[in-house]
Amino acid sequence: MKMTKQLIGLLLSLVFIYVMLSYSFEQSKVFWYLYTFTLLVGMSIAIISSKFKDNLPTWKYFIFGIGYGTILYGIIRLGYILLANIDESIARTITKFLATYAPTNIWHYLLLIFIIVVGEELFWRGYVQQQLKKWMSPIIAVIITSILFALSFVISGFIPGAIAALFSGLILGALYEWKQSMPLIIIAHEVFVLLLFMVLPLP
Repeated sequence: MKMTKQLIGLLLSLVFIYVMLSYSFEQSKVFWYLYTFTLLVGMSIAIISSKFKDNLPTWKYFIFGIGYGTILYGIIRLGYILLANIDESIARTITKFLATYAPTNIWHYLLLIFIIVVGEELFWRGYVQQQLKKWMSPIIAVIITSILFALSFVISGFIPGAIAALFSGLILGALYEWKQSMPLIIIAHEVFVLLLFMVLPLP
């Protein structure tokens, strides 16, 4: 009975997230507010339903987080270069998407760093991935969670973003299972997005 309730809760949570993300991408003028609200709810669900692992000392998860975040950015940038060389329209698609949804002011960056990135990691890796492990092996849970995470970008029609989300989800999900540290993957994710949007943007 308990497992059934947990499964229903997981499915309802995913439906809510997907519906809200779909609406968020349709309303580009208020995208940041809707997306932030969606992740705040996702974060709340995760906090209520899960216990987060933190098995590394502070200095380690900071150093590892910066390192793995940089590696993740390098992988995604390499993928972008390869795809852009194969098909120039992919580069135009990415540029168009980023022109519409990328952060453009200080408030966007504050929301991104303190709510959106944290909410994504708590919900997808801290909640969804851990719930799936109750019915399957950790490896399969990481793979399925990454696919579900990528679907949140498929909803927007941004396929290159979905591919990037799939690979980043695999890396961050595996990293969480390996190092058992939620702060580490949050920092890695934040380093990745700061490199992506501020330091060395793709287009």
